[in-house]
Amino acid sequence: MAENTPLRIHHLRPAPGANKSKVRKGRGEASKGKTSGRGTKGTRARNKVPLGFEGGQVPLQRRLPKFKGFSNALFKTTYQVVNLDRLGELFPEGGDVTVETLVANGAVRKNQLVKVLGTGDISVALNVQAHAFSKSAKEKIAAAGGSVSEL
Repeated sequence: MAENTPLRIHHLRPAPGANKSKVRKGRGEASKGKTSGRGTKGTRARNKVPLGFEGGQVPLQRRLPKFKGFSNALFKTTYQVVNLDRLGELFPEGGDVTVETLVANGAVRKNQLVKVLGTGDISVALNVQAHAFSKSAKEKIAAAGGSVSEL
């Protein structure tokens, strides 16, 4: 090809050695024939072995016990937890505390049930609305001059 001739698509060729022909296994002894890279004898040389097969030993899925009985775990209620010391940080001047304000301040996730727990102390009067309260949280909020209402 001359140096001044522009490059055309039909002039393109793959780099030398880039295109290799596919290995044709099991096509005679001249290539990868006969055992076709499987070695001689043994289970894997003859046929496919099922996934999870352990050579005749009782497989793991049959050795382990089946789940028995009934569990209430599917029906339990899970709450987003907020402690009193966190409420004191978020609302230092006191006031009304609702689930919406807690979501807006990043204390809980939205569309979840909220439970207030009594860890820490609180010094300002809060009017707290939540789905559940611990006994100690109710006492501490009332002692600080606030009120509790369950949703």
